[in-house]
Amino acid sequence: MTTTTTENPDEASHARISQRIAWLILILGFVAATAVFVAKSRRAGAGIAIGTFLSWLNFRWLDQSLGVVATVTTAKAGTAQARTPAIFYWKIGGRYVLIAAVIYVTVHYFAVPLLSELVGLLSLGAGAIVGSLYEVFRGLHNE
Repeated sequence: MTTTTTENPDEASHARISQRIAWLILILGFVAATAVFVAKSRRAGAGIAIGTFLSWLNFRWLDQSLGVVATVTTAKAGTAQARTPAIFYWKIGGRYVLIAAVIYVTVHYFAVPLLSELVGLLSLGAGAIVGSLYEVFRGLHNE
């Protein structure tokens, strides 16, 4: 039994790559958090874990927001799909407010090192780089 899909191959490819980057953000960030937790300090490890989670959430909201932009720009004017939902604006601006608030609370009230949280936030870049390199080498291998 075969299943057919009406999904655009580019959309399926984007979804696969996006999911891989999201997992890589979590894996790379939490591996770094665990290493720092064991080797340096519990608070520094916790800071990297918090930054990693914020980085993952930032990526997910950004990816969803870009999906909304793509839908709105390709929809015909006057249709329900051509309107931008209100949640779009929250996800665009609210992610920075959330990151700033969480970092302020954890640094000020729980004495988590700011630098370790910033390192955790860098897991987005690391995940994107590793995911992109995977796609490049996968493409070279398939040729």
